[in-house]
Amino acid sequence: MASLNKVYLIGNLTRKPELRYTPSGTPVAEFGLAVNRHYTTSGGEKRRDTCFVEVTVWRNKAELCYEHLDKGSPIFIEGRLELDTWETRNGERRSKLRVVADNLQLLSKNDKRNSDDDADMDYDEVDEEQKED
Repeated sequence: MASLNKVYLIGNLTRKPELRYTPSGTPVAEFGLAVNRHYTTSGGEKRRDTCFVEVTVWRNKAELCYEHLDKGSPIFIEGRLELDTWETRNGERRSKLRVVADNLQLLSKNDKRNSDDDADMDYDEVDEEQKED
């Protein structure tokens, strides 16, 4: 059976990207993303729900995110879901879904469209590297 793991999100950063390097020197950045969903209830009331997502970016894209993004920055992300699993100090198994960004595009804060050429961070090539611990 065929499968597909692809995610497209537009949202705003909840914090400045945190940049670190793996032991082999590969840059990796992590940040939170708030994605809003607007809808109208059956009673006609307008509502908004916010979904908070953790995002990981690798290699040169990680360094670019760290340099150009800040809390509140609007961004378009194309990526995939990845499940992190770990064991706590108490021996409990935990897991968390995150998005690994393959392509990014910085959006204008004014109109949510990419109208500023200096803010363009559009990547068509995906340079994959497995996580290193």
